[in-house]
Formats: sequence, structure tokens, C-alpha cells
Amino acid sequence: MAETPPTDDRARALDRLARAAYRLSAADARLRGRATRTPGALSLTHARALRTLAEQGPLTISRLAAATETTGAATTQLVNGLVTAGYVTRTRQPEDKRTVLVALTDTGRARHDQRQQALTEALHTDLNDYDDAALDRATEVLRRLSAVYDRL
Repeated sequence: MAETPPTDDRARALDRLARAAYRLSAADARLRGRATRTPGALSLTHARALRTLAEQGPLTISRLAAATETTGAATTQLVNGLVTAGYVTRTRQPEDKRTVLVALTDTGRARHDQRQQALTEALHTDLNDYDDAALDRATEVLRRLSAVYDRL
């Protein structure tokens, strides 16, 4: 059975959504740029790593990579930057010198808490006119967009 083509209104709505997703991606790129130029700035990837470590505790590079949905090589670079910033430590495991355990420092936990509070306040303020059901629908749209992008 052939799928019916979208109506003009539906096509315009999907185009607006695609353009908004591109703007979100561009905002992430700008944030990554600030994170490389500005001491203390965190990209979304940095913040995701700190949040993962705060929630799950110390992790190996491979487990951190899986939890943050990045490659092992990218996670190694990410951890290098977080070590330089003083946010995490790397410790080789005595039982297996090939395994590195990444853990938050007190400074890293404080930075994560600060970033999380700022994010929570910004979301509350900027999305205050959306009820919980609308936010849940937006969450589902973002999840589905992620799946679409993974298929492209």
C-alpha cells in the first residue's frame, strides 16, 4: 500500500521542524566553539559526560563512551579536556593496567551541579508557557528526530 504524500500544510510543518532541528544543531556547534575558547564553558558533550559520571559514578572509557553515545576515541579526547579542566581524574586499574577509570573530582561535581542548575532554571523560565503534556510531546519528537538522524 503506497503512502499518501503529505498535504501542503503538513509538508510546511515538517519543514519548520527540520529547520528548527538544524538551528539546534548550529547552537550546539556554537556552544562547542565557546567551550574550546572559554575557560569553564561546557559543550553539551562535556555536560553529558559530567552528568553521566555524577549519576553513575566512575566509569571506564568504553562505558563512558557508550553512556554518552560517542566513540571511544572521541571520549578519550573529551576526557583529556575534562582532566585538563580539573573536572575528572583518570586512574589505571591495578588489576588491568589497560583499563582506565574516569571519575569526577569535587570541582567537576560542583561544575556539573552548577551547569545542571543553570539548565533547569533556563528550561523552567523559557518553557514556562508549555504544560507537562506539551513538554512530554516535545521530548518524544526529539527522541524520534534522533532516530531519524541515526538512519540518515
